[in-house]
Amino acid sequence: MPEKGDKEALEKAREDLAEGKASTTAAGEFVREEIHHVREGKHGARSPKQAIAIGLSKARRAGMKLPPPAAGKVSPEVKRKAEQDIARGRKHKRPSIRRSRAIAATLRREPRGTVSRPALSKQALTAAARRSASERSRAAKKASATKGPGRRSEAARKAARTRKTRA
Repeated sequence: MPEKGDKEALEKAREDLAEGKASTTAAGEFVREEIHHVREGKHGARSPKQAIAIGLSKARRAGMKLPPPAAGKVSPEVKRKAEQDIARGRKHKRPSIRRSRAIAATLRREPRGTVSRPALSKQALTAAARRSASERSRAAKKASATKGPGRRSEAARKAARTRKTRA
């Protein structure tokens, strides 16, 4: 059964899906929740990627329709772990207490600064650089279509502010 914070993330994710957003966008709620856990000191993460991976794992285990990464994108171990998480999401089996405690103790020893704004910004830039221009364009077009008029104009204002500060 998901924790209290995970239940809230699952609710928000379901709202995102109802709005017509992609399953990966909806799963982002779990990632956001995980980043908050690290920032508030619940546990740490070795890198921004690890915090993101934990959030995606939780999303799959909560039953989100999130496919495993495509072949060649990640290592076979990561792909297998994603498939395990998907299977776990179907079973609704409680995790082993000893294993949960061991994982929590290990994560508590990890640093907290890995999910700072600059660290996440750097991660986002490197992730975007791995995508082609057409992929980024397609994502932007879909985002503008699913945002709605209010959020679209808000995003346009933010973009104008960003251009102004960088000019």
